[in-house]
Amino acid sequence: MHLACTAFLTHMHTGDRPADAIDAGGVLPGYAGILVRDGCHTGYGHLTDALRAWCGAHLLRGLKDLYESELGKQDRAQQMAALLIEGRDAARSARAEGNKALDQDVPAGLAGRYRAIAASGLAASLCRQTATAKDACRIARRFIKYEDMILRFITRPGPDIFTNNQAGQTIRPVKVQQRSSGGSWRTLDGLAEFAIVQSCLSTASKWGISKPDAPAASSTAPPGCHPDPNPNPADNTLNYPCHSKPSDAC
Repeated sequence: MHLACTAFLTHMHTGDRPADAIDAGGVLPGYAGILVRDGCHTGYGHLTDALRAWCGAHLLRGLKDLYESELGKQDRAQQMAALLIEGRDAARSARAEGNKALDQDVPAGLAGRYRAIAASGLAASLCRQTATAKDACRIARRFIKYEDMILRFITRPGPDIFTNNQAGQTIRPVKVQQRSSGGSWRTLDGLAEFAIVQSCLSTASKWGISKPDAPAASSTAPPGCHPDPNPNPADNTLNYPCHSKPSDAC
């Protein structure tokens, strides 16, 4: 599912990951604004008319995972995360004051510290052969190579472009529907649960059992085969006892 949206307009269409599938939506080719995106280069790399900004929430999650996977040896990940949050807060304050740019010294200072952290993080992990060290090198190289894109929210603080959370919130109901209908399972456990549910429905259909208006208190049906009749209004979806609630996505 491809999505392009603002706070007021949403465009979605289906397709796979290559660039031509994104172009099939007819929205982004020729777009010359700022595109806040994740790290999918194969899909977005050809959109050269737009200024691109890397979603800060994606970056912060990656830094958090790196820091926690090797406590005490990945302090630079914590330092970079703190710098991103400091820049986010500075851009937010500028917008609140009606400014379209930060004071000149602020972006320069943040960029200098950014480069130092990325370079030292790479140097500290280059000679280590652990899986986490390899991840640290990959992430450090990403920060070095894509500095302009990652720091776009500082150099263009006028619009709120630190994250693409708007897109995540907009597409979430579609993803929830995909998972609850078996269209997009991410784990083997989820696939197994889906198979159990389908088996229950198949058995009910075979014996001509129709769905009751409300579940009987003495029902002997296997647990997890029927949706909770009381949907959660906050989710606007049915609660399936055998499914875990989908986590919030960026």
